[in-house]
Amino acid sequence: MSEYILSDATREKLKAVSTASVATALYKRGLRSQFVQGVTPIERKPVIMVGQAFTLRYIPAREDRNPITVFRNRDHKQRVAIETCPEGHVLVMDARKNSRAATAGSILITRLQERGAAGVVSDGGVRDAAGIGALDMPAYFACPSAPTNLTHHEAIDINVPISCGDAPVFPGDVVLGDGDGVMIIPAHLADEIADECTDMESYEAFVLETVKGGAGIIGLYPGTEEDNIAKYNAWRERTGR
Repeated sequence: MSEYILSDATREKLKAVSTASVATALYKRGLRSQFVQGVTPIERKPVIMVGQAFTLRYIPAREDRNPITVFRNRDHKQRVAIETCPEGHVLVMDARKNSRAATAGSILITRLQERGAAGVVSDGGVRDAAGIGALDMPAYFACPSAPTNLTHHEAIDINVPISCGDAPVFPGDVVLGDGDGVMIIPAHLADEIADECTDMESYEAFVLETVKGGAGIIGLYPGTEEDNIAKYNAWRERTGR
C-alpha cells in the first residue's frame, strides 16, 4: 500500500480536470500506458471519479476450485474486497481483459457505494448493468456479461499491483475517470499532475473561447507564440480563471 494520502485539495483539483489533460501531463513525463484500455462508463455521471486505487486480482478459474459453494467461504476474496475497500477509494479489478464472465453485479456494487467508495473499474464484464448504471457512484467496465465470475475468474489477491486494461495499477495510485475513460496517476505524481492539469484546463478554456471567436490554432494551441500567452494572461486577469 502506498504511503501517499490523497488530500482534499488535490482531490478537488482533479475533479475539475479531464483524462485527456492527465494523459498529456503523464506523456510529458514519459508515461504512455496509464489509460485503462477497453473500459467505458456504464452510465455517464455528472462528476469526475477520483480516488486512490484499492485492487482485486482475478486469475483464470480452475473448475475444481470454483464451484458455486465457494461463496459460503466468508474469506472469499471478491466479497472481502467489497467489504474492505476504504471510503473514498476506487475498487480496480484485474480480469485479464476477459469479459466472458462478470467481475461483479449490482448487489455487490451497491454495497460498495453504501460503504462510501468513490467508484469501481474492471477490465472484465459486469452483470445487472442497468442496476449499476442507476447508482450515483461511477462505474467502468468492459461490457455487460451475465455469467457469474466463477465461470471464468477466481478472485485471488487483494490490494496488490495489477494490470487493468493494460495499465499498471499499484495500490494507492490515483484513479481518475470521466466520460472518455479512466487514467491511472502514479501516487507520487498526483499532486503535481493536479496542479499542472488545472493550469492546462484554464489555458484550454481560453483557447476554445478564442477559437470560437474566429482565431486559428497555429501558435495558439499549443501556445508557442508570446502574443498568445500575453492574451491568455490578460484573459485570466479578466475572468479570474
